[in-house]
Amino acid sequence: MEQLAFFEIPSPCIGICQTDERGYCKGCMRSRDERFGWLNLSNAQKEEVVRLCKDRKRRRAYAAFKQKQQAQQAASAELSLQNQQLDFDDKPTDDVDLSDFSLD
Repeated sequence: MEQLAFFEIPSPCIGICQTDERGYCKGCMRSRDERFGWLNLSNAQKEEVVRLCKDRKRRRAYAAFKQKQQAQQAASAELSLQNQQLDFDDKPTDDVDLSDFSLD
């Protein structure tokens, strides 16, 4: 049974009307059908669309977080590798021949 709603559910649109590679709006995370059919949806359907949008936004934020975390780990590994390559203290210096060197 559908619950009575006294107020219309507002559109989740935030004015960033561009689609991502999966076809969802980058601003509100609605699909094309959800955006174009918004005015024809019942309040229950609108609530479901808003719930789906929140889930999509949360998944996108988590994916961005994981991508940033992986980039930081890769940068840290690269820096560690560079530090290992620049470590000259382990190299012996006794085998350097300076007999032909002069200061004149």
